[in-house]
Amino acid sequence: MAVITTKGVTKVYNPDKVPVHALNGVDLKIDKGEFTAIVGPSGSGKTTLLNIIGGLDSPTEGQTIIKGTQLNTLSDRELVDFRLHHIGFVFQAYNLIPVLTAIENVSFIMQMQGRTAEEYQQKSIALLKEVGLKDKIYKRPSELSGGQQQRVAVARALASKPDFVLADEPTASLDSVSTADLLDLMLELNKKEEMTFVFSTHDQRVIDRARRVVTLVDGKIDNDEVRE
Repeated sequence: MAVITTKGVTKVYNPDKVPVHALNGVDLKIDKGEFTAIVGPSGSGKTTLLNIIGGLDSPTEGQTIIKGTQLNTLSDRELVDFRLHHIGFVFQAYNLIPVLTAIENVSFIMQMQGRTAEEYQQKSIALLKEVGLKDKIYKRPSELSGGQQQRVAVARALASKPDFVLADEPTASLDSVSTADLLDLMLELNKKEEMTFVFSTHDQRVIDRARRVVTLVDGKIDNDEVRE
């Protein structure tokens, strides 16, 4: 069963003024355990597609189905709750809360899920150790490098035990060493835990590591390459 399915997903911005067709009938299936890069030139619809898959935006037409749940049937409150329990996000800008330490940033998601203090403390420490930050647990974002902040963001994305992780240009602000380290970490999590990763990226370093590359051009899938 596919973890992610889009059927005829179309997105038109400013439909009543100057219409901008960001997506044009995208059909896509992503199975559990995939390590997929969505690529294409600027304006091809990569981030729009990722936002629709993640329930951060809604399609003008078409359906987004996550593990059997059709997102457009959910109320706003149900959609927030669904994202909280099923989807992990990693963004280019990290989006960490500046006044919170690494462990507090990771714990925050689990607190919102209603887990016990003992559970979220133990899980947060375990996740930060897993991403190589066991000596940075009580550091705030300003005390961490860009690569370390993005590792905290990955730990936070995994904290909710999501069905998959969406990563929007996660390496764009990182140097080559930090990028390689982050991709090695994500590949390890993908292989060890069958965690599904879907990237939106321009970064050739990410594309080279991906096992599936979906190319968008003018809001349509132009090529879908599965690698060994």
